[in-house]
Parts: sequence; C-alpha cells; structure tokens
Amino acid sequence: MKMKFALLGAVAITASCLSVASCGTDPTSITFLNFKPEVAKNYDAIVAAYKKETGNTVVVETAASGKYDTTLTSKMGTNDQPAIFQVNGPVGLSKWKDYCSDLTSDTLYTSLSDKTLALKNGSSVLAVPNTVEGYGIIYNSALTDAYFALTDRVSTGVDSMDGVKSYATLEKVVTDMTAKIAAGEIGTSTIASSIVKGVFAGTSFKTGEDWRWQTHLFSISLTGEYGNLTSVPSTLDWTYNQNYKKLFDLYLNNSCDSLNQLASIDTGASMAEVATGKAIMVQNGNWGASQILKSDGCVVDSSNLKFLPMYMGDMGTNVTESTQGLAVGTENYLCINSKLSEEKQTYAKEFLHWLYLGNGKSYVAKGTSDGGLGFIPTFTGYTDEYLPSDPLSKQVMNWMSKDGVKSLPWTFNFIPSQNVKDKLGTDLLAYINAGMTDATWTTAVTETKAIWATEAAAL
Repeated sequence: MKMKFALLGAVAITASCLSVASCGTDPTSITFLNFKPEVAKNYDAIVAAYKKETGNTVVVETAASGKYDTTLTSKMGTNDQPAIFQVNGPVGLSKWKDYCSDLTSDTLYTSLSDKTLALKNGSSVLAVPNTVEGYGIIYNSALTDAYFALTDRVSTGVDSMDGVKSYATLEKVVTDMTAKIAAGEIGTSTIASSIVKGVFAGTSFKTGEDWRWQTHLFSISLTGEYGNLTSVPSTLDWTYNQNYKKLFDLYLNNSCDSLNQLASIDTGASMAEVATGKAIMVQNGNWGASQILKSDGCVVDSSNLKFLPMYMGDMGTNVTESTQGLAVGTENYLCINSKLSEEKQTYAKEFLHWLYLGNGKSYVAKGTSDGGLGFIPTFTGYTDEYLPSDPLSKQVMNWMSKDGVKSLPWTFNFIPSQNVKDKLGTDLLAYINAGMTDATWTTAVTETKAIWATEAAAL
C-alpha cells in the first residue's frame, strides 16, 4: 500500500524493569524514557521477551501525561540519564541536540521507509520516528448508523457519516443528534437509548489532560495559517481562531457533561464515555483505541470505531474541507544519549534494532488491546502480518491512502514551547468556566498571540 505522509515540580513516573539488581551499573542494562503513557504496561512483555532472547535488561520509565519534557530535563540533570529518550519534533530537538548520537549510518535511519521524516542537525541524523499516527473525530458507527436510520431526523443532505465532509454538515448532524438523544431515540441492541447522554465525550481539562485542545485542536487552525512548516514562526496571528472556536463550541454544546464538570475530567474518563455508549464521538488519535476497548464496561465493537476529519471550515489554501483528511504525523522521535558510554549507546541501539527491525517487530503494530504498541510502522520490512491490527490504526492507513484526500501535518510540532500550550489550556478552561463568553475568548486569543511571540524569541 502506498501511503501519503505529511510531515509534519514533581512528576509521576512508572517503570518496568526486568532486573532489580544494579540496573544503573550493569553495562548490559539501559533505560528508556517513554513518552506514551497509554502503552506503558505493554512494554512489560516487550522487555521481558527481549531479556529472554538476549539476556540484556531494558528499564522502561514512563513520564506522566503532559510532563515528558519536565521529566526528561530532570533525568538529564542526574547520574541516571536514559540511554533512549524521545523528542517531539524540531523544537524538542533544538533543546536536546547536544545529547543525541549521530544515527546517519545506523540502520535505524537507513531502514526508514520515508527518510525525510528523520530530524537532522545539519547533515547529521539525530532522531528517527518510531511511528506515524493520526487523529481526528472518533465515532461509534453503530450509534451513528442508528441515527441515520431514524425516519424523523432532520434533512442534512447525507445518509451516513461517509457523507459528512464539511463543518456545516457536521454541525447539522450533531445538532439533530443531540435533539434525538434528548428524545431517547438513539440506541442499539447493546446500547439502550437511555444510556446515550451526548454526542461528544466530555472535554478533558483535569490538570495535565488538556493536550487534545491546546495542542491537537489548535494545530488544525495553525495549519490553516501556516501550511507545512519547516521552522518556528516568530509570531502568531491566529487568523483562524474563529474556526477553532466553532468546532470547540460544538464539542461543548453537545457534550455528555455540563461545563462545570469538565475541569475534573481526564482523557481516560472521556474515552470511557465512548466505550460505555454514553457518548457517540470523541476527538482523539488512533492510540485511543486501547483506552476505549479496554475500558470497564465497554460495549463498543472494535469494528465500529471509525474516524472523521476535524472539519472547521476552509482555511485559506492550506486547509480545504473537500480534500481534508486526518492530521497525520508524529511527535515520537527516538534518540540515543550521546553523553553515555559507547557501550551503553551500543546496547540502546541493539534494543531498538531488535524491536523495530528484528524479532521484536511483531509487537510494534500489534493492537494495544492485544499487548502491542499499536504503531503504524515507519521502517521497511513490515509485511502484512506485521501491519496494525487495531481498528483506528487501520482507519488512519485507509485515510492516508484515499484518492483526493490530503493528510494535514502536525503543525503543533512547531509551537515554540510547552508554556504556549499550557497558557492556552488555562485560557480555554477560563472560557468554559465563564460560560463561553466572547470576552473570555478574546482574552484567550490575545494572550496566546503574546506568549507565542515571547517564547519564540527565546529560542
């Protein structure tokens, strides 16, 4: 399959270690600081299999959600630096490039299916992507099919979710769905109409859980403004903030939860609302499949998890709804710590070779609900038996291969700092808590533009 890629203080840490004795001093033991909490537990089986086959130990430590850079900074200031760590893109690389081994001649680079995805400093390859991912609006097609089967639904010009190809149509469908939910008309044989409480799962604004809005949703409007970036813009106009606002408002106004509940909701709870049939849709990425399917009381069949692009209107020439696909890219770039001994660096490379290029690659694309990482591979050598089994990864691959559809880049990789994201998240919650007033939205826009300029100037 030909795929179309678009390029894109206390912290809780969990650790998986197969050897309790002297993990830090054993030259065959290395540490990997993992960026993705949703697959932390799945690394247990992976490093166990690796140790059984090679005798070498890998300790996988996982930073708390939204705290990776803070955790990495803390670890790099100690004698317990990770041998393998991750950066989220060009901005992350600019901070950590002096800690990155040159991978130009390593098979981690030469085996990439698309070498343009690698991050370089000059001619030196310093970071390689270990997956591409996609995000959009996830929906339960069993419930959307139940809606479109209704004879009293409002005419929207479409007869299925496949026909939804614009914000205008999405808004009509969602608004009518909300009315039908209130009337108790949407349900299935496994999800009673009384269970369905809203179209969208609650927006998660519990501390550290607002990244879907201050990063991923924000990114779509940034793509409208900048297109496919190669460097960090010095200023932000946020030309399409109203496009952002109307989709964000659609989530809020058609939610399972009231506005005063959102500050306490985390991503897991949001996914559980979809899993249990309380919500029909939720914004998230393909990594969310395991969170939904592994939720207690899940009543969603995996075959009914589908993706819809995050339509928010045409935005100049960079985002055209008629050709808009999912947002596809990565913020998962692997680096080898150049500050450690050559021996440690060698063992780190050996583990990554085993996992992504060798006997461990069966774990890479295997669905997260089946003990794998659920990654869409970025390396060659992945025949059909190694391709993703989880439904949302398959959906991403399908969207990437659709004729006439363009994936949107992960423009958020060029946000100047975490401070910009965190400030936007704070202002979005203030907007919610104030009852979604125009004044608080204007404040959010003004403050986002100001902190962007400040943080960009500091790079």
